[in-house]
Amino acid sequence: MAKQWDRIFQKEGKVFLRPQPDLPKIVNFFIQKGVRKILDLGCGTGRHLVYLAKKGFDVYGIDNSENGIKIAKNWLKKENLKAHFKISDIYKTLPYKNDFFDAVISTQALHHNKIENIRKLIKEIERILKPKGLIFVTLREELSIRNWQKNKIVLHKYKNGNQTKTTKYKIIGYRMYTPIEGGEKGLIHFCFNRELIKKEFKNFKILNIWRREGQYCFIGELK
Repeated sequence: MAKQWDRIFQKEGKVFLRPQPDLPKIVNFFIQKGVRKILDLGCGTGRHLVYLAKKGFDVYGIDNSENGIKIAKNWLKKENLKAHFKISDIYKTLPYKNDFFDAVISTQALHHNKIENIRKLIKEIERILKPKGLIFVTLREELSIRNWQKNKIVLHKYKNGNQTKTTKYKIIGYRMYTPIEGGEKGLIHFCFNRELIKKEFKNFKILNIWRREGQYCFIGELK
């Protein structure tokens, strides 16, 4: 997966230029809660690191793509901003101490694996968060299909801004698929719904959950 993102970032550059649309209200909430130290889990080329650093947070970014981190570093340097970086597989032990962060954000990243590895990552997030630490996460919503037959090809329509797009997916397991075209061709996507989010993030109090453009978004507080 790291090599694939490296190729994407090498070919397309920053890819994402603007923050996730809900981030401004998330930042206001973080400020109200006294958050200072934030980890962007799967930070890519740094769009959220730049935004958060401009807001005065102590920001950390981790990603397994060397090209992504390189672009992020250069972006922050041009903006005269600072951040702490790690190049690492987020599904392995995270290279941070226990109770280290006030908040963790992860957008369009955490669902790119099998559920057993996602569960390990959730445990790691719990470990590095301070008591009552906050999370803002977006996860791929489930497809409107009943039969998760392996190798089945499905067409999926989704909203992207004001446009409706159609993509072909290949089912690789229960709640799992890979796109067979486009920039994320071959990447694992694990699908969530509200009930599954509450189950897998059972050690968090879910403060709010909503849908946006094929994603479930939610804010949680560590119990």
